[in-house]
Amino acid sequence: MNIIEVRNVRTIFDERIVHDGLNLSIKEGHIYGLLGPSGCGKTTLLREMVMLQKVHSGSINILGHDVANISHADAQSLRRQWGVLFQAGALFSSLTVAENIALPLIEYTDISAKMIDEIVRFKINLVGLKSSDAALYPSQISGGMKKKSALARSLAMDPKLLFLDEPTSGLDPISARDFDGLILKLRDLLGLTIVMVSHDLQSIYDTLDSVAIIDNKKIAYEGSLADIKSVKNEFIQTFFKDKRT
Repeated sequence: MNIIEVRNVRTIFDERIVHDGLNLSIKEGHIYGLLGPSGCGKTTLLREMVMLQKVHSGSINILGHDVANISHADAQSLRRQWGVLFQAGALFSSLTVAENIALPLIEYTDISAKMIDEIVRFKINLVGLKSSDAALYPSQISGGMKKKSALARSLAMDPKLLFLDEPTSGLDPISARDFDGLILKLRDLLGLTIVMVSHDLQSIYDTLDSVAIIDNKKIAYEGSLADIKSVKNEFIQTFFKDKRT
């Protein structure tokens, strides 16, 4: 079953065409990668999926809703069914790790403070942080811990969908592979569907079930990495050259 369907999406900034008729489908339970050269519109498409940006034309259907044409009430409801991890984490610097994770629960639910505290403790443990990390501020933690804290916040509302923008960017190789393992564990444990923008080749091969390559404003390839070797595209041949044996 497809949980996301993108059909004939055009994106235009001023007079510059970024996407010119994108089509792709994302299956439930998959970890799906959006790849392509710099400036091709990977993060732009991700932003359109999570309703931070509007498409010029076409449709993006997520969990049965066309996000390009959706009511305010339905949009609010839909946002509670997904989590987003931004590239730099986007933690609030004035809040502790625990307060950052609690924020969606405070804003969007009416559950008790005691229950929120229990959920926060569970999410902190779930992403591999220590309970003592809860009281720390973003300025007091490492890059990897910031990513895990932001990931815990994105999971606070028990989403069905997770959107990740360059999740291993800025991490050292060991931390990046640790984060890849965490993503796989959470997908299996929580039954998540994950959409990920990435340029980390090792992460791509370690985590993704399928990919869409955006190049020259179109989808140059969609499918599994196993079949990507036969695609005649300059970006694909250059980017995957070390894995084409």
